[in-house]
Amino acid sequence: MLKQYLKKALLITAVVFYIFGGYNHFANPAFYLPLIPPYLSTWATEINLLAGIIEIALGLLLIPKYTRKYAGWGIILMLIAFVPSHIYFIQKGTFTLGSITMSPTISWIRLLVAQPLLIIWAWQISKD
Repeated sequence: MLKQYLKKALLITAVVFYIFGGYNHFANPAFYLPLIPPYLSTWATEINLLAGIIEIALGLLLIPKYTRKYAGWGIILMLIAFVPSHIYFIQKGTFTLGSITMSPTISWIRLLVAQPLLIIWAWQISKD
């Protein structure tokens, strides 16, 4: 029974996490645009908007059980697509985004710990 509640809580949290994250690409693009690697900067605005649309769509697709598997795998693919950005964080060194200072150590943790945990989370949800 506890396992069922935990799975439901993780699902609801993921839905909110991805919908809010996607919305934030529109509400606060200045946060995301500097994170796009220079070789993609020509399309930075479009990439940011597309990422927001995809995150919102995948968050919404987690809600119905019959689309959850596809949404989970879509999230995994999206997280893999974000890896170049995380590598760029590491290459950039220490930088500030608003009030957040990103050091190379934090960037490595995001790439090697946070990304795999988010992928595992999406995979677990996709198995529902």
